[in-house]
Amino acid sequence: MKSIHRAAAAALACAVLGTGSLALADTQIVGAGSTFDNPFFSRAFFQYKSDHPDVTVNYQSIGSGGGIQQFTARTVDFGASDVPLNPNEMKAARDANGAVVEFPVTLGGVAIAYNVSGAPGHLQLSSSVLANIFLGKISVWNDPAITSLNPGANIPNLPIIVVHRADSSGTTYIFTDYLSRISAQWKSQIGTSKSVSWPAPSSVGMKGNEGVAGQIQNTPGSIGYIELAYALENDIPYAALQNQAGKFVVPTLDSVRAAAAQKPTVSPDDFSIVDLPGADSYPICGYSWVMLWRNQADPDRGKQLADLFKWVVTSGQAYAVNVKYVALPESVQAMAQKALATIHS
Repeated sequence: MKSIHRAAAAALACAVLGTGSLALADTQIVGAGSTFDNPFFSRAFFQYKSDHPDVTVNYQSIGSGGGIQQFTARTVDFGASDVPLNPNEMKAARDANGAVVEFPVTLGGVAIAYNVSGAPGHLQLSSSVLANIFLGKISVWNDPAITSLNPGANIPNLPIIVVHRADSSGTTYIFTDYLSRISAQWKSQIGTSKSVSWPAPSSVGMKGNEGVAGQIQNTPGSIGYIELAYALENDIPYAALQNQAGKFVVPTLDSVRAAAAQKPTVSPDDFSIVDLPGADSYPICGYSWVMLWRNQADPDRGKQLADLFKWVVTSGQAYAVNVKYVALPESVQAMAQKALATIHS
């Protein structure tokens, strides 16, 4: 973590002082956090740089927990997390640097990806079967609970290896939030958090959505949870999950959009959109959030930050679909703009 702090501090110093080819008039904005966001941020920030050559955004995809730590320590200009600050995190941030502004920037689905040779590209999994896999109660792929949901599928007698995030992760929060909604045992014994004790004996932890995706690709019999863009980018099969209406639904732009439409208003205190009703709703979806300081010490830098994210939550959403995210609904864009209007620079 110290090395990340030094890297972020060095980047900020370059932005302020100007070194090498970086002109004094240029600004480098530094952020850190959610790997869930990284495909969208990479595309959006590239476009913003094209339209605003004097502004470069350096985003460190280190996980939501790391982003919150970096933000609170003020070694970055903004943090990103798939879950807003909890009361303890908010108190720590406020005690350190004053009021915090939080707003959604991305909307996506969490895919249940797997590596099972011969199995169909979208195995059907019910909520109870999925929970029992991650609880370690179903340990082989040809368990009758799985094969009965997929008649005619060639599912081998292969041990299940559960792959999860090893770092503090907002994607983990979204996934365990879902598991807590659909499994009383998970809720009482494991719970919802950015970091949990994984009960399946075969559990393997990896860092970042990137690490989980890579481990699944390279490990026969594995299953794990990753943001949809990572499954599509790496051509990893992913499950059709049974939703509240009893329908088996794969994560797509339409099914994530359908789920979000069931809850048009979100806030830092009421943000969960997992296991929502609707025949077309995919059950594991979530918003990711950006954190900024309400009172910006440098007026020019504060204005550039506000301008950047006003663009990200409005015009920048046009680039979301290119990397398999859903553009923020208009009501959520309005909420984000209202939050950004409170920033003082």
